[in-house]
Parts: sequence; structure tokens; C-alpha cells
Amino acid sequence: MIAAIRSELLKIRTTRMSAGLLAAAVAWTALVTGIESARSGPGGMVPSLAGAGLRDVLTSTGFGLILAMVFGVTVATAEFRHRTATDTYLDEPNRVRVLAAKFITGGLGGLVFGIAGTAVATVVGLSFAAAKGYPFALSGATMARYSAGAIVAGALLAAAGVGLGSLIRSQVGAIIAVFAWCFGIEQVLSGLSHYVAPYLPFTAATLMAGATNGTMPPVPSGVTPLPFAAVTGLLAALAALVAVAPASTTVRRDIT
Repeated sequence: MIAAIRSELLKIRTTRMSAGLLAAAVAWTALVTGIESARSGPGGMVPSLAGAGLRDVLTSTGFGLILAMVFGVTVATAEFRHRTATDTYLDEPNRVRVLAAKFITGGLGGLVFGIAGTAVATVVGLSFAAAKGYPFALSGATMARYSAGAIVAGALLAAAGVGLGSLIRSQVGAIIAVFAWCFGIEQVLSGLSHYVAPYLPFTAATLMAGATNGTMPPVPSGVTPLPFAAVTGLLAALAALVAVAPASTTVRRDIT
């Protein structure tokens, strides 16, 4: 298992797609938080950083969480896109072990996405607040809680992305499915019922990261978030559920 994990980590480190997705997550988070911070204050589009505006900026990690799941998709689908799956399974005939290694490394990569996103949002938000002479409106414990939410959500969504990619196999198809669910199906379902919204994966993830509105995907107003532990369990169950299908089908299907 250790050898399989090392192999997957090497693939991630040497794949330009992984670096590109992480750079996109960092760049988008920096852009959004920078714009929100610059436009905050009296008469601005965002509440003052001396109050609720700081929370809005620090929790603008939603797009990074989406890309964390896309990253997980690429961990699984790159094997089929570049036709290296046959070599991988010849090196390690135990397909379940290979899938387990991909889930573990995908989750570890998702941690990096969560850490990078929350670090950028925090640095930008606090820098603007300090530059404007505002006292920090949030305690250190609260900011740590939001950061932990983004990091845990990033890891679990990435693991779910590995399962989705292993099941669909087509990289383009799996990525389209992620965005279609996030910006289409989930938005419709959350708009129909505020009781359902907290249980939807991306909405639950962004709420766990402290978001209240204006994120990607958009969080409906008036939605009550689930407790941290409940969301963690929900996302972990999602990742486990998505893992069941490919774990059973990949073992039986022809890789070539």
C-alpha cells in the first residue's frame, strides 16, 4: 500500500494539471477576496471589514473547494486519458489497493487546496483590515474554525472526486458532471427547499467553511448550517458512497 501511495503522489507532483488547478484556485481566491476587500466599507458592495465584511472575505473559499473535487477527478481519470491505466494495474494487480491509494492521495491533495484557499483568503482579508485600521472583527478561534472547515471539506470533496472519476472514467465528462451538479442541480434543489440545502454536498461544504452568502456555489440566504461534525460525517459518507461503485466495477471491468 505504501508503495502504491508513493506512486500516486509522484504522479500528482509531476502532473501539470494538478499544479494548474491549484494555481487557479489560489488565483481566483486572491482575486475574489481582493475585490471584496477593496469594495468593502460604507457605500461599498460589501459590508465593512470592521464587521460582517471580514467574515465574507475570509470564507470566500468556495471555488477552491470546487476545484479540489475537480482535482480528485483528475487523479482518477488521468490514467485513462493518458492510457497509463494498464501499466498501473500491471505493476499493482490488486485493483482495490490501487483505488485505495488514489483515494488517500486525492484526499491529501484536497487538504492542500483547502489550506491554500483559506490561507490566501485570510492573508488578503486581514491585510486589508489592518491597512484600513480596523480591529479584527473575528476571534482567532473563529477564524481557525472557518479554516478547519475549508481544509476538511477540501479533503473530503477531493476524495469524492476520485470516486466519481473512477466511475465515469472520462475526464471531461466527470468534470462537466461536477460543475453541472454544483451550479445547476444543487442550486435548483437548494432553491426549492431551505431544509434540503444544508444536506447538499457543496452547500454543506461552504457552510462548514463559514460562508453565509456570495460564494461559489451561491449559498441561499436563510439556510441554517449543520454542525461541524455532522457536515464532516455527511461529506465522508458521500466520499465512501461514491467509492463503493468504482471499487466494485473497476475490479471487474476491462481496463483497456
